[in-house]
Amino acid sequence: MSSVCVHGLGYIGLPTAAMLANYDHDVYGYDASKEVTEQLRGGEVHLDEPGLRAFVTQALESGQLNIVEEVVEAKYHVICVPTPFDEESKEADLNYVRQAGKAVGPHLRSGDTVILESTVPPGTTFNELKPVLEESGLAAGKDFALVHCPETVLPGNIITELRQNNRIIGGVNGVSTEAAVRLYRSFVEGDIRTTEDATTAEFVKLIQNTFRDTNIALANEIAKLAADYDIDSREAIEMANTHPRVEIHQPGPGVGGHCLPIDPWFLGYGSDQLDLIETAREINDGMACHIVDILREELGTLDGRQIALLGVAYKGNVGDVRQSPALDLAAELQQAAADQSQLTADGGNQLGGDGVDIRMHDPHVDDQVLDLVGFDEAVTGADAVVITTDHDEFAELEPAPVLNSMTGDLLVDTKAILPEREWISEGFSLRRI
Repeated sequence: MSSVCVHGLGYIGLPTAAMLANYDHDVYGYDASKEVTEQLRGGEVHLDEPGLRAFVTQALESGQLNIVEEVVEAKYHVICVPTPFDEESKEADLNYVRQAGKAVGPHLRSGDTVILESTVPPGTTFNELKPVLEESGLAAGKDFALVHCPETVLPGNIITELRQNNRIIGGVNGVSTEAAVRLYRSFVEGDIRTTEDATTAEFVKLIQNTFRDTNIALANEIAKLAADYDIDSREAIEMANTHPRVEIHQPGPGVGGHCLPIDPWFLGYGSDQLDLIETAREINDGMACHIVDILREELGTLDGRQIALLGVAYKGNVGDVRQSPALDLAAELQQAAADQSQLTADGGNQLGGDGVDIRMHDPHVDDQVLDLVGFDEAVTGADAVVITTDHDEFAELEPAPVLNSMTGDLLVDTKAILPEREWISEGFSLRRI
């Protein structure tokens, strides 16, 4: 077994560190945030992920996982730092990757291996990380191995997918690639595909998520088209998918998380060839406006209305709110209500000026910044309820108590998790995407 220093103890770094430790590697977990390291040293896991608390506790108590305040020497350095996305420039902020490289440099020894797992634009490992590491005086591919091995896990099932998912490993040369393979073979049960090109490995991860984003954009456009023909889009998609060469994804309120809304833009970091991909991004980002149009169509006016948004996490049964479609919808609702009020004022009519009362509820999200409320407070007096996340708790709702609490009867089920006939028969006006 080897010594491993994991840089970054977030959604990917912490489960990876615990996985390696529970497979008998000597692991040192480092994070630039003192708050994170102090919490972990005290046995507190700062992430909401099924099974992660027990998994990390097992690694800590065994002594195989040690949380450190400074980077240490290790046979392997695994970099799992964030790569923030600039919404305006549509570019990646690679400062954390560079900083991690600078932190590794003084501790790098001949024969070590550096693995970048962070999702990055093509060319980052070779053009950004390699020069920083070589400031140590050692040469990548000759004195130390340098590799990109993208993470491919889904929040809510991270521990299982770390073991079972296939992995793509690409080094700056064949020797680098094989050095990383030896580490991942100690715990990966899926296939390990290799390439002697780190840029190819970076590219593969991005096109995997771009495929999903583009497919969802197709489903969302199909849903809009189906509505014009009074067709149930999901029934049509289900029937279309019976063809052996057709696999259309499901429509919804947009896409979230750190991958699908961002990775397609990373592909364009060194290219100007984003055409179809850029259009798909616009379609998925535009679903919030589409839902606002549905609400305006059904309610007439948004100004002065109370709307309950059920679900703030970007996907079901997790607490991750990164790039959440629900938060985009909340912002669009506020803007639409403000615009409507201004038009009323400019037209000489009496201005309501109340805006829209948005009440957000999510049983999985514990965020002190977001103004979340309990379920009863969210739906009581609501003119409309919008389901934006497919949590199990929402799929199990009974229609009568919800309707009795509301002022209106409009339900917009963007995830199609509720039995349509049952809710309509109870008295709801139900719209789906």
